[in-house]
Amino acid sequence: TYKDDCTVPREDLRYLTVLHRDKDGNIHQGEMVAHRLIADDLLEIFEKLYDAGYPIERMVLPDNYLADDELMMRDNNSSCFNFRLISHTNIVSKHGLGMAVDINALYNPYHKIVTNGDGTRTEVIEPATGRPYLDRTKDFDYKIEKGDLCCTLFAEKGFIWGGDFPDRVDYQHFELIEQ
Repeated sequence: TYKDDCTVPREDLRYLTVLHRDKDGNIHQGEMVAHRLIADDLLEIFEKLYDAGYPIERMVLPDNYLADDELMMRDNNSSCFNFRLISHTNIVSKHGLGMAVDINALYNPYHKIVTNGDGTRTEVIEPATGRPYLDRTKDFDYKIEKGDLCCTLFAEKGFIWGGDFPDRVDYQHFELIEQ
């Protein structure tokens, strides 16, 4: 996922391996790449999530999906660095900087209404297969909710949750607050 036009120096990225548990309690060794500025915080967060049995289904590198974010999200993958743009913009994503993490992406989709150049509006759900999980009143595995352990641990380290974004919701997303 490190492309020729990547704006982050390779030496600023760190390769992490972490243990995580799925919803059945099975233990997996996950891997992700993150910016050096958040790497230690992520290791601490994931250790606490693991110790508490917080379920994370999958955590493999975006390279396994040829850096295709939609495929990765449909597979409920959790990841950090993937050099790409923010959906429907020309702005480098916090993921493109290694400064954001997505957790259990399928069950915690991104949702936004985009106004097109002609004034029409388009509903965007990513992954597209995540529509059933937009109804947050339902109970389902891998759901992230405000105040749950995942949100709490990320907030303690200075991250904001995409479920609180004012112009969209991105339930899978945690990014470091700019300082």
